[in-house]
Amino acid sequence: MSDSQLTLAVVSAGTSDPSATRLLADRAAERAVALAARHQNTVTVSVIELRELASDISTALTSQLVTPKLRQAITVLGQADGIIAAAPVYKAGPSGLFTSFFHVLDNDLLIAKPVVLVATAGTARHALVADDQMRPMFAYLRTMTAPTSLFAAPEDWGDPALASRTDRAALELVLLMESGIANAIRDESWQSYQHEYGSAGGTEVAIDLDTDLMRLAVGGSAE
Repeated sequence: MSDSQLTLAVVSAGTSDPSATRLLADRAAERAVALAARHQNTVTVSVIELRELASDISTALTSQLVTPKLRQAITVLGQADGIIAAAPVYKAGPSGLFTSFFHVLDNDLLIAKPVVLVATAGTARHALVADDQMRPMFAYLRTMTAPTSLFAAPEDWGDPALASRTDRAALELVLLMESGIANAIRDESWQSYQHEYGSAGGTEVAIDLDTDLMRLAVGGSAE
């Protein structure tokens, strides 16, 4: 694929400004932009700072109300060709702010989206969090996670191995984005997924409500 306009969404759950989480996500995004340019493709990057949406995410979790700010972030993700999802590690897991954001998303929103997983922590003991804890959540959301994840503890920032790994993850992401595989999978396989009524932003309305199970679910009786 060449001469294409692609969009990349960076989701950062870093709470400080600047944050190590955002820094590593930005490095991956910069490499993705540069690598795509070698293929004559342009990548436009949009950043979603979750610390700016903390109250909106909490509201959505407790009341199902999606505020305009949160809706805008969801729209950015839905329209993106690829995603870099970055979380700080707290108590041996990705931050609650990060997981809460993805918990409020519709299960159909990210089907087959290419994603690079990024984690940062204060110690190398948490190096497997991206693969052990973040990857299963994105598998549940039916994304297409890149084989290479990124992790950085303080001692990693000056290590050439981190730059090499970042290049590899960025290249995997770019190739997945350029392939158009997300759109192909959604177009060809949409009906084969299990959807909730009104999912994917209200677009999934093909569920048959006139069945015994659905009548029971809404308080009626089976015929």
